[in-house]
Amino acid sequence: EPKEITMSDKTVEFFFDFGSPTTYLAHTQLPRIARECGARLVYRPMLLGGVFKATGNASPVAVPAKGRWMGQDIARWAARYGVPFAFNPHFPINTLTLMRGAVGLQMRMPERFEPYVEAVFDAMWVHPRNLGDASEIGAVLGRLGLDPEAFAALAGDAEVKAALVAHTEEAVARGVFGAPTCFVGDQMHFGQDRLDFVRDALAG
Repeated sequence: EPKEITMSDKTVEFFFDFGSPTTYLAHTQLPRIARECGARLVYRPMLLGGVFKATGNASPVAVPAKGRWMGQDIARWAARYGVPFAFNPHFPINTLTLMRGAVGLQMRMPERFEPYVEAVFDAMWVHPRNLGDASEIGAVLGRLGLDPEAFAALAGDAEVKAALVAHTEEAVARGVFGAPTCFVGDQMHFGQDRLDFVRDALAG
């Protein structure tokens, strides 16, 4: 009997929110890890604020000493990975519109999803812009050839909004409490510094 195809352990689900700098770091590494392991990488947009609210968690910067340490730690990891990183002076940025846009493009214009993810991560953590400002989002969209008005309509679409809520609720139900979080089958790995375990799970 043919085995039903499900999310096999050759799939990495990547629950992400653009507002997290460690999620950007994971994003710079996961495509290569998935490729080397012959695995499929699935980006799962969620709203980190919603996850925090549901789980009683908070941003690491809510603890000033942890925030100071984290700034240095992220810079060390970026150097180790050989990727550019610049802390966004406008942090924290409300990513609701950006994450709705990610869900909307994934649902309706999947071919535009990857370039959008690249461009937003770049504008958040490489060439930092104030992405809490609609005109700044518009500038990023313009470079991608996406119409800002059409994008705003997509982000405001009831079905798209509901899908982001559903993704976020699913993440919480599966044990997610922060970003980035990866799943390989039922195995959950939190943090960009746990990617070796993701690789091991894919190789196992």
